[in-house]
Amino acid sequence: MRTSTLDFLGRRYVVGPAAEELLGRRREWMLWLPWAAMAAIGILQYGFGSLVPALVERGWAPVDVFWLLALWTVFQAGAGFPAAYLRERGRIGPRSAMVIGAVLLLCGPLALAQGSFAVAVLGYSLLSGTGAGLVYATCSSTVAKWYPERTAAKVSVVTGAFAYGSVPFAMAYLFTVDGGPLVPMLAVSAVLIFLVVLGAGVVLRDPPADWWPPDVDPREWALDGRRVSAVRQYSPREAMRTGVAPLMYLILFCASAVSLFDITFLASLGTQLDVALFVVALCTGLLLGTNGAGRALAIRVSEHLGRTRTLGWVLAVLGVGQLCLASAATTGSVAILLLASLLAGVGGGAFYPLFASLVREFFGDQSPGARQTHAAVYSAKAFGGVLGVGIAALVAPAWGYPAVFMLACVLAVASGALCLKLRQPGRFLPGLPPRRVAS
Repeated sequence: MRTSTLDFLGRRYVVGPAAEELLGRRREWMLWLPWAAMAAIGILQYGFGSLVPALVERGWAPVDVFWLLALWTVFQAGAGFPAAYLRERGRIGPRSAMVIGAVLLLCGPLALAQGSFAVAVLGYSLLSGTGAGLVYATCSSTVAKWYPERTAAKVSVVTGAFAYGSVPFAMAYLFTVDGGPLVPMLAVSAVLIFLVVLGAGVVLRDPPADWWPPDVDPREWALDGRRVSAVRQYSPREAMRTGVAPLMYLILFCASAVSLFDITFLASLGTQLDVALFVVALCTGLLLGTNGAGRALAIRVSEHLGRTRTLGWVLAVLGVGQLCLASAATTGSVAILLLASLLAGVGGGAFYPLFASLVREFFGDQSPGARQTHAAVYSAKAFGGVLGVGIAALVAPAWGYPAVFMLACVLAVASGALCLKLRQPGRFLPGLPPRRVAS
């Protein structure tokens, strides 16, 4: 049975039927299947830094190897907006998006396994990067639609898997430097990623438009004073006109550049410091594990402190992590390197779900345009990858790691300070009449 209702802001809710009636199974399936898919695709981003020494040993120039990931990030983040556009207009469903993504992702590890750099650019950077963006956007949006009353908490669980799911592979890749089985490991990774994403994709479904679980009263939920809701549904263009979305874009650009720099260059830093391989593996596991696990923790903390305040603290922690990394690069201290990995991990992942929550709370999440705004803001990560991976690879040899980490500290702290200027847009914009969600 379905009933339609509006809240005091004009948002429409279609209450029921229960997920079991729509799916033939509990809606938890629409959480844990995307979680598994995200854990699989994260190997291609968060595991790449561990592959760098082995790829350089193959004979590829270090700068060229780092640009493979920089370009991968461009296509992964850049695919989010067109994927959201097609999804919200019914041009492509979650099942089709996941199947296409699985095929594209298969190309990534296989392209890295062979010896041609040109093939690696095409297969890993372009094809698998696009596939990862397609799967990332599909998993995030599907979870958000099935958990409209707990979107922030549930999406943070899924995006967290994007980081910590890669830990076993990232640690194992480190041991391919001295003649380890690089090609077989990449082949196994390709098959695993393909099967997990494909298996999740064939089951995923979207709920009806504006669906709401029947066991939660949407009007009481909307009146909860602890919850911040957008006062209207903004299109991407309207969101940019508020001035808040461009500021979010700038903050995310700086934060993502620092985070990507850390996860990409940690293994190379360990090699330069001549640290034991098991120590580098431990630091890598700590960095990536806390990068993922810190996302759900940050959302819980933000329920009490507020999103913007928590975001500012998270970026401050990221900045302190850069100071510790600069110290470790200078002194070679293993203890400081471990502490740096912990702080950089916590600060380097938690800001992603906080931004996703802020976009929904500031600009809405019911109209197609409002949902595309998140993808538009998230695309700042593409430029963050260019700066934090590609350009960093060019300047790090000349400047040295301590100087680059100090610059990363400045970026992280500056982006945290800019969070103080984030304000929820008001009910009206000049020249834009108030409007309700279409019923």
